[in-house]
Amino acid sequence: MRKLIPTLLICFIFSNIFGQKIEKIFLDPADSTRNHYTIIYPENKAFSGLIFIIPGFGQSAEMTLEQTDLPIKTAENGLLTVIPTLQDGVLSFGVDNASQESLNNMIQDVRNKHQLSELPLFIGGFSIGGSCAIKFAQTGSIKPAAVFGIDPPLDFERFYNSSKRDIRLSVDKEPSQENVYMIERIEKEFYGTPETALSNFHEISPYSFTDQNQTAVKRFGNIPLRIYTEPDVGWWLKERSFDYSNINGPDCSAMINELNKLGNRNAELIITSNKGYRKPHNTRHPHSWSIVDDDKLLIWLLEQTNASM
Repeated sequence: MRKLIPTLLICFIFSNIFGQKIEKIFLDPADSTRNHYTIIYPENKAFSGLIFIIPGFGQSAEMTLEQTDLPIKTAENGLLTVIPTLQDGVLSFGVDNASQESLNNMIQDVRNKHQLSELPLFIGGFSIGGSCAIKFAQTGSIKPAAVFGIDPPLDFERFYNSSKRDIRLSVDKEPSQENVYMIERIEKEFYGTPETALSNFHEISPYSFTDQNQTAVKRFGNIPLRIYTEPDVGWWLKERSFDYSNINGPDCSAMINELNKLGNRNAELIITSNKGYRKPHNTRHPHSWSIVDDDKLLIWLLEQTNASM
């Protein structure tokens, strides 16, 4: 592990409409595109814990704050709240070594700066941000008190094969450029394909359906986990020509099932219906931050805070 990045090289402070102090810290003064984080401070409260909320692929902290009130609510309830931007900026892949090392460095940096080593750490995120959080819980140097993922892709062998299939089936139209990009990116981050490097897919993916050794699942242990998903396959068929093989719900349910079978009774799947809408225009999309009931998640997190103290 490289030496921790020095604390607080550049800092910008501003307040949001709710009154919390928000601080954006750039760890490299020459690069504002990556390795920085946004902190939302509890107002006039002692910190009860630290939470990292990780954006989805392509999302900045500002976009995250537009899509969800969760970071504001966690700060209002005493959690020092951090939204990170990792090694590859908004295009960080989450589960790769560079992203995980960057996340670990930021967690260490915040904990050391604010003297939080005795307080519980919580971590979660949306989409690949949720994948990143679950991966960190499996392999990071600090074990979180609880983890949540909002419709995260977990089985990257499935992700890769479904993307390849979608392109193969696009015989009468141009294939999805998102799928083309993801295939290339997965091959890069996993050093091959499932055919040439299956062991890497088992090792790097937070969950692997075909891994009979349950490598990643066993690493997660008994940490409390909530995974949210809204498997509206009717919407996906109509709007994207996607079926169950293209969405993340099967990954989410399979991982929770295996964790339960391994004895983790604190791992639960929360399935929602017609809650997925994206701001600012409330556009229907089941893969959205809004599938989470923020207040109920916050209650759950605070319960884990009390349990870990």
